[in-house]
Amino acid sequence: MGNADIRQLAVIEPKPFEELAGSVVAIDAHNWLYRYLTTTVKFTRSEMYTTEAGEEVANLIGVVQGLPKFFEHEITPVFIFDGGVTELKAEEVEERREQREAYQAELEEARESEAEAAEIATLESRTQRLTDTIQETTRDLLELLDVPYIEAPAEGEAQAAHMTRYGDVDYVGSEDYDTLLLGAPRTLRQLTSKGDPECMYFERTLEKHDLTWEELVDVAILMGTDFNDGISGIGPKTAVKLIHEHGDLWGVLDARDEAIPHADRIRAMFLDPDITDDYEYDTDIDPDLDAAKAYVTDEWEIPAEEVERGFERIEESVVQTGLDRWT
Repeated sequence: MGNADIRQLAVIEPKPFEELAGSVVAIDAHNWLYRYLTTTVKFTRSEMYTTEAGEEVANLIGVVQGLPKFFEHEITPVFIFDGGVTELKAEEVEERREQREAYQAELEEARESEAEAAEIATLESRTQRLTDTIQETTRDLLELLDVPYIEAPAEGEAQAAHMTRYGDVDYVGSEDYDTLLLGAPRTLRQLTSKGDPECMYFERTLEKHDLTWEELVDVAILMGTDFNDGISGIGPKTAVKLIHEHGDLWGVLDARDEAIPHADRIRAMFLDPDITDDYEYDTDIDPDLDAAKAYVTDEWEIPAEEVERGFERIEESVVQTGLDRWT
């Protein structure tokens, strides 16, 4: 997720949905899916998304509930799925796993003590992870709905930022502030929230603080990222001031007699990430709603009433706007 303190530096403004009609947005799939997954689990009884075999597919409810927001505003999503986990991020992934295990222990204790349903639901949402089944069924459902997706070689947000920088899509869609460090010109945030989203601007952020891209990344490293702990006592304003005074990350570290392990590799993770230009997708969407409904309700045993309204909204969008005219 990156360091949320980056928000204090970023130029972010409201972006009404009516200004986004006709746009193509590269969605950080894991980021988007995890938010809908945890929300679904928190507000839906577990038996609604658990098959007789015991497999949990709350993602299918979340996808059906989340996609209409794009369709209704004539936005074409292109979902970008993560590839392999980078070595430097492995520690963060392990920390998240340990945190989930701690929540799982709390959940089991809450169930044994017959705690309030709201407390149990909250703990269930915190133990969620993107299992192989969730990932596979999400891709299958997107294919049936004719929604394009791409497999990134590594970080999905880096691939999405790259595609936006080269004009293949109009925006990145993510809640992660790291898209700014990855050079995404425009990032739409709060696409999973009520109301209009907001847009985070890369070039305007650089201009506001008189920074280059490299210097912005150095500022973030001093503050702390997914790949490193920051230097104690350095927040956004101090980091910018220090970079202006000393030129770059190494100048600051030398002046303060500090060290950040793997600093050069962390810098490269943002400035030269593992991405690909070998991708293609079709933005003319023609969903097979009958097949998608059957997949969700028959094959994966989701009660029809849990996804009925979501499919209705998708169908209404097809009839009212005609998905192929968006592009």
